[in-house]
Amino acid sequence: MDKNKRTEISSLGEFKLIDRICAPFQSEQKSTVKEAGDDAAVIDAGDRYILLSNDLMLEGVNFDLTYFPLQHLGYKAVVVGISDILAMNGTPRQILIALGISSRFSVEMIDLFYEGVRAACQDYHVDLVGGDTSASVNGLTLSITATGDVEKDKIVYRSGANTNDLVCLSGDLGAAYMGIHLLEREKRACNGQPNPHPKFEGYEYILRRQLKPEARMDIIEHLAQNGIVPTSMIDISDGLASEALHLCKASDKGMRIYLNRLPIAKQTYAMAEELHSDPVVAALNGGDDYELLFTVPLSKQAEISAMGIDIIGHITAPDTGAKLITPDGQEIALRAQGWK
Repeated sequence: MDKNKRTEISSLGEFKLIDRICAPFQSEQKSTVKEAGDDAAVIDAGDRYILLSNDLMLEGVNFDLTYFPLQHLGYKAVVVGISDILAMNGTPRQILIALGISSRFSVEMIDLFYEGVRAACQDYHVDLVGGDTSASVNGLTLSITATGDVEKDKIVYRSGANTNDLVCLSGDLGAAYMGIHLLEREKRACNGQPNPHPKFEGYEYILRRQLKPEARMDIIEHLAQNGIVPTSMIDISDGLASEALHLCKASDKGMRIYLNRLPIAKQTYAMAEELHSDPVVAALNGGDDYELLFTVPLSKQAEISAMGIDIIGHITAPDTGAKLITPDGQEIALRAQGWK
């Protein structure tokens, strides 16, 4: 390594760093269908494809145990993992969780974490089949590996969007982002109080979206029941703008998203007003929503609308870029300003 040259990781950002890491690698196995670059890796298993995903969650970065109950953290860890499988139009099957545990954690605390894991496994019909544990210098580190499978003719990548496809969204955005801001505000307000009483009344929804999100297995099931296979799909963990740009890059297409079609919950608006924040920024860049962003042919508009799924835009030609359209017709370029 050239000791006179140092490139800061922050100068690249997460996605360019991943591209740089993966660029020199070439697949050696015929069974490797899709490597890094989508929500999950794809392995040929004969009649079906096997899906594999991995996520990392770090205390102090992805969660704060001051206000994040361990049961909820365990539940969310499972949701984070299986959401990637769903984004490939797959069925989650198994989960593995590795823990880095510091000495401040007791056996009883780990029991609480796995109570949440067990509840999520029961809700989503997945099995905990292994993992690892290791001592950690400080804090708690989680590594979540999820597996699943999908019929070969039903798999959905980020790269399949076609011009004029509808851009669809499974649920509202920005609530989890507002939830974390509410938790941080009350943490500061209650700091040092012997008997803290955080003010959460009226904001139960945005708290739940942060502390106990849902994986949208119901959407995948409803699409299958209606015979709809999306042309492209991704889960929203890093913010709508970031994920929309991923779809555009992978599919070599542009996109138009209409501001007045973005679904934003009332509590998200209310919390944003209290914090003198913009709910649209939360929707575009907040992250942690775990909704599904996907595209379908224009001919499927009636079926998608009947399912209660929001149609927020459409796919455009490659040279048109990804833009947010305001009610007065202005075009604003989408920028990935979410989780890095």
